[in-house]
Amino acid sequence: MQLSEFDFPFDPSLVASEPVIPRDRARLLVLDRATQQLTHRHVAELPALLEPGDLLVVNDTKVMAARVSGVKKPTGTSVEVLFVKDLGQGRWEIMVKGSFRAGQVIEFDQQSRATIVKRDATGTEVLVDSPVPMTQLFQARGVMPLPPYIKRAATQEDHRWYQTVFAKHEGAIAAPTAGLHFTEDLFRRLREATINMATVTLHVGPGTFKPVATERIEDHQMGVEGFTISEDTAKVVQATKRAGGRVVAVGTTVVRTLETVAKEKGEVVPMSGESRLFVTPGFQFKIVDALMTNFHLPRTTLLMLVSAFAGIEPIRTAYEAAVNERYRFYSYGDAMLIL
Repeated sequence: MQLSEFDFPFDPSLVASEPVIPRDRARLLVLDRATQQLTHRHVAELPALLEPGDLLVVNDTKVMAARVSGVKKPTGTSVEVLFVKDLGQGRWEIMVKGSFRAGQVIEFDQQSRATIVKRDATGTEVLVDSPVPMTQLFQARGVMPLPPYIKRAATQEDHRWYQTVFAKHEGAIAAPTAGLHFTEDLFRRLREATINMATVTLHVGPGTFKPVATERIEDHQMGVEGFTISEDTAKVVQATKRAGGRVVAVGTTVVRTLETVAKEKGEVVPMSGESRLFVTPGFQFKIVDALMTNFHLPRTTLLMLVSAFAGIEPIRTAYEAAVNERYRFYSYGDAMLIL
């Protein structure tokens, strides 16, 4: 398939720079795959849109405030470092702009610094020298890594806004944005409607957002992201499928986690591993029956996954309707529910 098939006309003024408050007041565009019908609702109406016995699966990864300002030594140039992944023993994968060579030092304060140990086409790694744990450094000096299409600096409010209410396991550099719409009140009403909940963990990393640079999308290589499915989640997913309930994935990261395990094991089982799953039209979904997701950038693997689930033309029609109705787009924007 050609990359150009996943483009659509877009108005940049629709990009949301902050969330709707309360979160569940965001709009929800509902697409029925059987009838191709589109309806305009709100996230708060989710209990009425699902069925008793359905299972909502959310990603409980926690975003690290991992964007840290520093100074490049010896030039004194200001730089911004995004800590991506803890590689163990003080080594981290990072993202940083500019010219660097092995041995170069980035200083964060008088006590904390990072030394470049690798910088090549595969990425950049540093060795951190700090008297405090990185989590403490992030708390003291880090800001939330908002995506570049949000054209403002991160604020203290983003520590709350850019985190789901169920975030638990720290390790992501981006939020699983479909989950940002949930509130404690919405969870309470879902439980009252006998809609079950389960969690998986996938630490959202650069692989989710890596640009597709090949015209043939089949030539694109996804980056690696770590995931975990617990025994409890595996059991409830299998029980839901046996009972005829629907597994409703909240976000594309949940889809990739569940379908990675199903592809490798034939069903969902307790597992920790790494996913490179690239979902494109023609993919055979084994687990996920419905999907709640935000609106995605054109020409991205995220849009390709959604198109695989609902169909290229239905998604194109849905996005056209969303633009015409001025839905809010991307991380802090509105959502779709594909049934």
